[in-house]
Amino acid sequence: MSENKAHCSFCGQEQGPETPLIAGEEGHICEECVRLAFQVVASWGRKRAAAKPIQNLLKPIEIKEQLDRYIIGQVLAKETLAVAVYNHYKRLSMENAAPSMQINEKDVEIEKSNILLLGPSGTGKTLLASTLARIVGVPFVIADATTLTQAGYVGEDVESILTRLMDAADGNRDLAEWGIVYIDEIDKLARAGESATGTRDVSGEGVQQALLKLVEGAKVKLTNKGKKDQGEETYIDTRHILFIAGGAFAGLEKLLEKRLDTKGERGIGFHIDISDPRQAYDQMRLFEEVRPEDLRHFGLIPEFIGRFPVISALHDLDEAALVKILTEPKNALVRQYQRMFDFEGATLDFSAEALNAIARLAIERGTGARGLRGVMESLLRRTMFELPSQSDVVGYRIDEDAVKENKPVAVTQTSEIAAQGT
Repeated sequence: MSENKAHCSFCGQEQGPETPLIAGEEGHICEECVRLAFQVVASWGRKRAAAKPIQNLLKPIEIKEQLDRYIIGQVLAKETLAVAVYNHYKRLSMENAAPSMQINEKDVEIEKSNILLLGPSGTGKTLLASTLARIVGVPFVIADATTLTQAGYVGEDVESILTRLMDAADGNRDLAEWGIVYIDEIDKLARAGESATGTRDVSGEGVQQALLKLVEGAKVKLTNKGKKDQGEETYIDTRHILFIAGGAFAGLEKLLEKRLDTKGERGIGFHIDISDPRQAYDQMRLFEEVRPEDLRHFGLIPEFIGRFPVISALHDLDEAALVKILTEPKNALVRQYQRMFDFEGATLDFSAEALNAIARLAIERGTGARGLRGVMESLLRRTMFELPSQSDVVGYRIDEDAVKENKPVAVTQTSEIAAQGT
């Protein structure tokens, strides 16, 4: 090593035309050592980022209690999700606690269990996934399966999901690798009736095939479409990412009825006693009887089904459940509109009969809990239009006639209160 030439203080490599060095106050460092130092520091960041959401990991009962604050009903789905999420992040915390331990023949490697949610539109699938991510405190992203295509075709590649997850983690790859991805409308990728066609299915079965490596766990290269190369390629490991897929699976109930109704009777399962009225056929909870073979007959490929071992069903909501959704959750619709009226200095009140009528209208629209906001907007549209211009109104009351017959909303004015006081 020449004494008159600068050299790397870490590896001792001399400076040359093809080996530039970065100078410091008392030494130099080469490009290779910078890369190595970056990897070391990144591993420290991974440990800190990984430990943060795990430190206060709630137990399954506590997770369900948090879900109960935002979501009404769906007890079985909430318990299933609480257990799956707890086990997933408990496994990650155990791996993070001893990352340097070598695996021997006595060690048990716990694999992750992705989740498949089945249920009609408006039953709370997306809300369950987003609320879980908020409770655990990890990055969360929603992807629409209908916009995905195989690589090389017009549309979004499946890798774009991971790019969005990186954005949700503010570019922190280590934190993104502990995130949750919810893939909505997964049933739209199914082959209709398992029928094969002569055309290439680039947005159906092809996307299922492309999703396999992401869901199972692999190092995936992130792509930046429309952007010039910005230097070193970025890879993200999906082994620790929890994938939740959801879909309405319209038409699956016919397959279930055919399989379960083996004797032409309206009963579920061989253990059902048709003569017992207490064990009558329950259309709302039919999806709870789903098995992997039912999903295969619906059109999902076996490899894709196998990567979602946890299957949970959400049933349709009845009138009583919709009334509770209107009033009980932390961000209930009635509370939201009451808050908006508070901003204008007025109160808003609903009778019990009015709430039942609103729930019935939402059921008639067939959109589940999503239909509630549409009914409320239609009901209060005229009132909210006039409210900011009325200075003497202090309260509004919605009764059943206002909902069912579109009659004017009852109004309490300042003059009426003054008259009652005298």
